[in-house]
Amino acid sequence: MLFDYVTLKVIWWCFVGVLLIGFALTDGFDFGVGMWLPLLGKDDMQRRIIINTIGPTWEGNQTWFIAGGGALFAAWPLVYGAAFSGFYIALMLLLFALFLRPVGFDYRSKLADARWRSAWDWGLFAGGVVPPLIFGIAFGNLLQGVPFRYDDSMRLEYTGTFFDMLNPFGLLAGALGVSMLAMHGATFLYQKTDEVIAERARRAAIGAALVTLALFALAGAWVAFGVEGHRITASPPLDSAFMPPAKTVALATGAWLDNYTRWPLTLLFPALGLGGAALAAAACVARRSLAAFLASGASVAGIVITAGAAMFPFIMPSSLAPDSGLTAWDAVASHKSLSVMFWVMLLFLPVVSLYTGWVYSIMRGKVTAARIRENTHESY
Repeated sequence: MLFDYVTLKVIWWCFVGVLLIGFALTDGFDFGVGMWLPLLGKDDMQRRIIINTIGPTWEGNQTWFIAGGGALFAAWPLVYGAAFSGFYIALMLLLFALFLRPVGFDYRSKLADARWRSAWDWGLFAGGVVPPLIFGIAFGNLLQGVPFRYDDSMRLEYTGTFFDMLNPFGLLAGALGVSMLAMHGATFLYQKTDEVIAERARRAAIGAALVTLALFALAGAWVAFGVEGHRITASPPLDSAFMPPAKTVALATGAWLDNYTRWPLTLLFPALGLGGAALAAAACVARRSLAAFLASGASVAGIVITAGAAMFPFIMPSSLAPDSGLTAWDAVASHKSLSVMFWVMLLFLPVVSLYTGWVYSIMRGKVTAARIRENTHESY
């Protein structure tokens, strides 16, 4: 095989991270646009303009979400099983919120009735807010540890409830998820529209960027001084296939900062999250729409990578039995499976990336009222 088992474990950690970042960057501004739809659009034409900024591309952007779920199942089967068991209600809420988007896009314009269209606009708003809120809460709970464990027969036991997830730090992380994608969606609207909508989006982006900056800084301080991190103190050889309880894990406040001490270059990730949000706000003040959008994307990527870098190699830590926590070393598929899927990913990841870039190059340009009127039957 081309790579040894340890190298493949790290490669697949990176692959899943790339897919998550791709999802956050592309489908992320779709969520953000949905959040702003009923707030920035004051009449039907303005709302149609907002919807059609993402109309041609939102379905393709979900490819990153589907690919991420497939990679999670294929590479980290134990994580897939544990997450869908423990976060079942949250995942169902996520799916139902996602259902509102295709139905809202397709059915909103079926009737020229103000109440009908307003109802679907608020449905798209819910479809934009709920997913990043749930993803943020989930990440907040991962950093605190999830209440599950494996018994001697490797049977999974989960003792938490849905309402246990709604703890203060989890809600803070959820608010951060919403604010950062609201920032990303607003900068996208600022780039894709003109006149009154662009001006409203510019002001919204400044506010969302400042909120993101404050929440990310607060979350970082909380992780450093108020959250017990997980630290592996003993484990079998990393190049072997072993079960999660075979390792020993210790808890300590500030342990999630270990990787930043061990590899100082990783400090660039939180700097990117903070600096990107600050630059996005500054670019909006300077009326540089493209710079604002690129900066907000950098901030989103930096925030996602910051969480991943802090937790590595943990994927789903356990608060109930820390030794049962799932990591990149013990929650993975076999060496052969990772090797075969490596080539599949190496083939399809560039295809998805090139397709995404091609679509956006074709659909470039601003969406205006004149453009909607000229293509009224093809537009949402």
